[in-house]
Amino acid sequence: MTETQLAVLLADVALIIVISRLFGVLARRLGQPAVIGEILGGILVGPTLFDGALTDALFPMEIRPHLGTLANVGLVIFMFFVGLEFDSSRLRGSGRIAGVTAFGSAVLPFVLGMPLGLYLMRTHESANDVAFVLFIGIAVSVTAFPVLARIITDRGMQGSRIAALSLSAAAVCDLAAWTALAAVQGMVSGDGHGWWMLLMVPYALVLFWARPLLRRMIARAKPGSPLPSSVFTTLLVGALASAALTQLIGLHFVIGAFLFGLIVPRPERPAHYEGLLERTQNLTVLLLPMYFVTSGMKVDLAAMGMSDLRDFALVMLVAITGKFGGTWLAVRSQGMPARDSAILATLMNTRGLTELIALGVGLEAGLLDERLYAVFVLMAVITTAMTGPLLKRLTGQGDLAPLGATPPAVRAESAKPQKQETSS
Repeated sequence: MTETQLAVLLADVALIIVISRLFGVLARRLGQPAVIGEILGGILVGPTLFDGALTDALFPMEIRPHLGTLANVGLVIFMFFVGLEFDSSRLRGSGRIAGVTAFGSAVLPFVLGMPLGLYLMRTHESANDVAFVLFIGIAVSVTAFPVLARIITDRGMQGSRIAALSLSAAAVCDLAAWTALAAVQGMVSGDGHGWWMLLMVPYALVLFWARPLLRRMIARAKPGSPLPSSVFTTLLVGALASAALTQLIGLHFVIGAFLFGLIVPRPERPAHYEGLLERTQNLTVLLLPMYFVTSGMKVDLAAMGMSDLRDFALVMLVAITGKFGGTWLAVRSQGMPARDSAILATLMNTRGLTELIALGVGLEAGLLDERLYAVFVLMAVITTAMTGPLLKRLTGQGDLAPLGATPPAVRAESAKPQKQETSS
């Protein structure tokens, strides 16, 4: 890299951060999560405007691979952050209704997505037909747990029964989506080293063995002081190494980063846990915007023709009907009132950044072409943007605690006698 190229790269990094910040603030003022503005900002500096002239002027071709590298590092850290935020205690506390919600929210859109995949396969080439159909099912089944958590907090819904159920169900959906995505990506591995993915079994055992070591390392931190930098550095190195390993064995690096974040024990002291999340999130604020822009450069909305618009309408129909209908039917079967069921279904229809990452994996694996990638990115933006206005219409001020009666299934679980713990 020449001195001039380095100067342009640094200027582009600064520009990307400013663009993401400005569009993120604008989105928040319009009542949308910041990620909506950040994604749109990335699309607007792509080839959609001025036939790509703006992109070429701001981000020269020789600089883009370096931006892509920074974007991938940011994505690794973000997926590590998502794994850290995954709270398995939510699953234990939510009971059967959360499991039913997750099942309905994932299964119906996935089932509807497979015939959609068969239809799209006629006009879009793919590296593997079976994997393509399965991937389309996954793409319309995703719920963005991080964005959902932010929407719930922004609207003051935390602590409500619906918020707890939606977060629990979204956590299960996210875990299932990444597992299914890893399996689908394994199907299209054509480098002759597909058997390398069998190394995931011993690797999973290594992670299981490393968990207690990480727990002891974190527990040695002093109660009254922040989490030591050495601990954070060790965890960050582990996330990067895990991402590198899964990439080498034929799976996308986001899988490894997510898995490592998932096995990191939650610090017992809240200050240590919050400090760990804050440090990790600070890194994503710097690096993750690169992913929005490099993703936006692959989206050309101006080039969409009538066939693409038909595909988009069909994708929207399947995505919304499947996710909303599957969630609504599932929770109604547990006795939840219709209004509460509609609120929960609206929350589960949030896709956001998680969808964008999954689509990026599909594009890199050759499962999506750039036209279909643009269609699904647009679907992710619109379905996420719908959440705020629909919630406002359904909830008014967003006070969900008194909404609806407690479902019979929840009352039955609450009525079960609790086991008394005995002291030894």
